[in-house]
Amino acid sequence: MKVILLQDIKGKGKKGQMIEASDGYARNYLLPRKMAIEATADNINTMKMNDKAKAEQQARDKAQAQEFAARLEDVVVEITAKAGSGGRLFGSITSQEVCDALKEQHHIIVDKKKIVQDEPIKAYGTYTLKAKLGFEIIGNITVHVSEG
Repeated sequence: MKVILLQDIKGKGKKGQMIEASDGYARNYLLPRKMAIEATADNINTMKMNDKAKAEQQARDKAQAQEFAARLEDVVVEITAKAGSGGRLFGSITSQEVCDALKEQHHIIVDKKKIVQDEPIKAYGTYTLKAKLGFEIIGNITVHVSEG
């Protein structure tokens, strides 16, 4: 019996996938527990429409991430910090501070978990941080740390 899965089932398939299941397994386990629906012509058509809508949404999200990455390229975030002798900062500049400054100065909101720092910022200067925006798109954020 062909069924369309309504949720991920270990060893069988992913949500939205059409699989061939034995009649007993489908009728006694999958269908009563609302884990799958029978693969009728209407249900198959609905599944195809949902797949198409999901693909279109992903394409829109990817284009939006690329546009966002382009916006980040033009931005320079200014952060002031106090330092001791030799220009070494007291503490370091965190990704949360970069997010807050980005929001305050340029009205751009980026989650702090998406910002990748190879090494902590502990001195004055200009640094380039990466922001993982999804769909393997990476935007660069330029951070200028000055004396405050």
